[in-house]
Amino acid sequence: MKKSICSYSLFILLTFFISAESMIAQEHSFGLKEAIRTALENSDDIKDARLDLEIASEQVSEARSTLFPKIDASAAYSRNLAVASNFLPAVIFDPSADPSELIPVQFGSDNIWQSNINVEQSLFSPTIVGGMSAASRFRDIQRESVRGRAQSVVTRVRLIYYGLLLSQEQVRLVENSIARLDKSLKETSALREVGLATDYDVLRLEVELANLSPSLLQAKSSVMELRRDLGIELVLERSDELVVLGSLAQITIDDIENNSVANREILEFSSWSLETEVVTENLFGVAQGARPDLRTLDQSEDLRRAELRIEQARYLPEIVLFGSYGVTAQQNGSPDFFANSQLRAFSQQAGLRITWPLFGGFSKDARIDQKQAALRQVRVQRRLANSRADAEIKTIWDQLQKARLSAQGQRKAVEQAERGFEIVSAEYREGVMGQLELTDAEVALRQSEFNYAGAVYDFLVAQANLDLAVGKVPMVDSTSQNELLK
Repeated sequence: MKKSICSYSLFILLTFFISAESMIAQEHSFGLKEAIRTALENSDDIKDARLDLEIASEQVSEARSTLFPKIDASAAYSRNLAVASNFLPAVIFDPSADPSELIPVQFGSDNIWQSNINVEQSLFSPTIVGGMSAASRFRDIQRESVRGRAQSVVTRVRLIYYGLLLSQEQVRLVENSIARLDKSLKETSALREVGLATDYDVLRLEVELANLSPSLLQAKSSVMELRRDLGIELVLERSDELVVLGSLAQITIDDIENNSVANREILEFSSWSLETEVVTENLFGVAQGARPDLRTLDQSEDLRRAELRIEQARYLPEIVLFGSYGVTAQQNGSPDFFANSQLRAFSQQAGLRITWPLFGGFSKDARIDQKQAALRQVRVQRRLANSRADAEIKTIWDQLQKARLSAQGQRKAVEQAERGFEIVSAEYREGVMGQLELTDAEVALRQSEFNYAGAVYDFLVAQANLDLAVGKVPMVDSTSQNELLK
């Protein structure tokens, strides 16, 4: 009875652990869109860019604040420990006194109170408008930085995701090869027992199986490494159980609908049609208005132009309206400010101040020359970036088309290799074909399957790179600015 209870308890405990492991695995299973959504939500890289944008937005607010009046209030109290004395001519007090005679006279009181309110309003400041424009351009640059870093995050996730699919596919293919070779080894060993196979036939299969072990270990090691890389991008605490959905070997490029849900999601995750009549010049036109780096250079040109206007405006006068109101009180003895209102004095001022810089030692000229050079420099950078972007798009488009054609050819090769292996296997069992032909057929099948998976991988990588090169990355540019830049 006790043994039965213990066994039942052990069964329950094992069931619990198995369920827990299953739950963990489920928690770390990602489709492509879910993985990218997780990265966009958790990426510290994007958070860092958003903080830069927040700082730039506050700088715009700071620049706008110069349009409002400045109001300052001050108050002070001082105690004269010894009232200062000044020497005045005695004739001031006694006309008959000697003109050279001086009399010491104390000015001031023991206690002095002072309070003032000052108001200044800029009526014309040549640098205010330019400063606001420069701050706005800098904010626009930081906004593009957020887009650019989000696009980079999405692209990195896509490339790691595709690489993980390829490594998983390699593990599956090697395991399938091991299973097929193991089956053939058992059949060959049985044939050897009846004299229809030799020891060499068995040995050759054993060697082939042994040669696959390092390949399997390498493929599994690659899977673990890519899992860790993807876990970093998704900001996951653990990535050992991370599983990505999809199968490169099962993807049909030319018929999207003829795919599983996960594979169809992978194929449809691109901003561009797969039709070959798409003109690369049209893609470059899109890139000019969409790529964050090109847009940033446009905004940098506007920024440099605003900075130049600021320096040129320093030759103009500044006009400020000002006013002040003050109260001063003095008293001897113990401080009692409110004891006698007659000891308080009031002052009021209002005026207009004009400041016109006439000569600053040619420093303003030097700063203007610097800003003009910076403006010319960013224009050169813009032309260079356009040329490189155009070439990059054309190169990636060619890679995309080449990978597509390669995948089409490799798919036919897989079908032929599968048919060939079936024929050789059947004839081997009938004694028509030898073990050498069987091994060659299995190797050809494994290689063709991996070549197809590699071609699909190259196609998907080219898609991701093309999206980034054109500046239209799904789940970034399809997301509202308010959501992306929050």
